[in-house]
This record gives sequence, C-alpha cells and structure tokens, in this order.
Amino acid sequence: MSKPKYVRFEVPPELANKAYEAVKLAKETGKVKRGTNEVTKAVERGIAKLVVIAEDVDPPEVVMHLPLLCEERKVPYVYVPSKDKLGEATGIDVRSASAAIVEVGQAKELVDEIVVKVNEVKAKAGLPTTAVPQEATKGEEAESKPAKKPKKKEKQA
Repeated sequence: MSKPKYVRFEVPPELANKAYEAVKLAKETGKVKRGTNEVTKAVERGIAKLVVIAEDVDPPEVVMHLPLLCEERKVPYVYVPSKDKLGEATGIDVRSASAAIVEVGQAKELVDEIVVKVNEVKAKAGLPTTAVPQEATKGEEAESKPAKKPKKKEKQA
C-alpha cells in the first residue's frame, strides 16, 4: 500500500484564530460556503480560496476526503480546533465541520497571511505547499476568458 498524499499537520493556536477571523470577515464582505458538501463542491469547481476544517468532527470520515481533495486541486487548507467556533464564524447557529472562503472580500490580506503561514508549517514537516491565491480583477478576468459563442436553436418539426 502506498502512503497518503498528505499528513495532518499541527496548526498553531494563533493561526487557527486568524482562520476563524478570516472566515468571519469573508462572510461579512465576501462569500463563504458552509458544510462539508458545499465545501467539497467549491473545491471541485475550483472556486475555493481557502478551506477551513474542524478537528473535532465525529466521525472524522465526514471531512477525511477534504485534505486530499485540496492537495489534488492545489487549494490551501487549514485545521481549526472547534466546529462550534467555525459555525459561529460562518454566521450560523449550529456547528460547521468545514467552511470554504469563495470570495475573500476584505479578508484578502488575512487569507494570504494564513496561506503563507500554513505553507511554512507544511514545509517544516516536509509536506508539499500551495500557492497564495491571487484574486483577478474583473477586467483581467474578462480578458482571460474566451468569448462565448451563441447557441444555435434547433428547429422543431
């Protein structure tokens, strides 16, 4: 059997607190997806900028696939100790096993700082790192996307 592509790394408490703060700020000024199903879809669609995973999820199999998926899609992720605090940061009254920042809003600097620190922790552990997410401006985004061709309507008999 081969080893998994990731190893769970220890996140310092101050980094976890910054992750909660980034989620809360992104919720207020950007866009956040809550819950493992929504987070999984955001990562698969390539729209997640940062994934936050609670460590106290029971059973752990609920979020076990997220680190592997994030590594595969090169999406930065960070662990936080409490699903209660994560739910609170996302603005819901219940616990949340995971959250994904989709639009960073005013949390851009905080998200970039978290990604850099996570990369430092992962590098010390000898794990692969991810790039700092770069938000494209709308002008650049429009230039990089090819123009859509209009669909032809089929005649009905």
